[in-house]
Amino acid sequence: MVNTPPESQRHNMPAELLFPLDDIDLSEVIGSYEHVGEVNPQEGDMRQLDHIIWTNTEKTHILGVKHLSDSEFWIPGHIPGRPLMPGVLMIEAGAQLSSYLYHLKTPGAPFVGFTRCDDVIFRGQVVPGDTLYLLGVETQFRPRRFICKTQGVVNGAVVFEAQITGMVI
Repeated sequence: MVNTPPESQRHNMPAELLFPLDDIDLSEVIGSYEHVGEVNPQEGDMRQLDHIIWTNTEKTHILGVKHLSDSEFWIPGHIPGRPLMPGVLMIEAGAQLSSYLYHLKTPGAPFVGFTRCDDVIFRGQVVPGDTLYLLGVETQFRPRRFICKTQGVVNGAVVFEAQITGMVI
């Protein structure tokens, strides 16, 4: 018999990665900053995805990155003296990664908006100077709607996870 903890306690357990990173060259760039900007419309301070490192052949799994600098717009106000990346921006980073993955399968598709997030868990902090690796796995794909599981990883530890739903708007 498997002894599974109740849902309310699962956020305290270490999270497994959506897919192993061991065989992925984390220094590789297959989708440049410029290319991400051609696919996703976010600009300036709202851009939370720097580049794409890897996708699988089927384009159902993706790995991207956000490098956090000492000049992030939220540093002065969140939290003064101890800057922490806001959770809503972690979710936004996951949504931007999911949107990019959707557009790999539907080049030229119109804008997709973030319509829902589920199963959000924050497991750690992200601070200036960190490299936030963003993992995404498509769980449902339709021409006008998609669902992705996403995770953020810093120093090998999962810091957030969320299920993102997007739809053509």
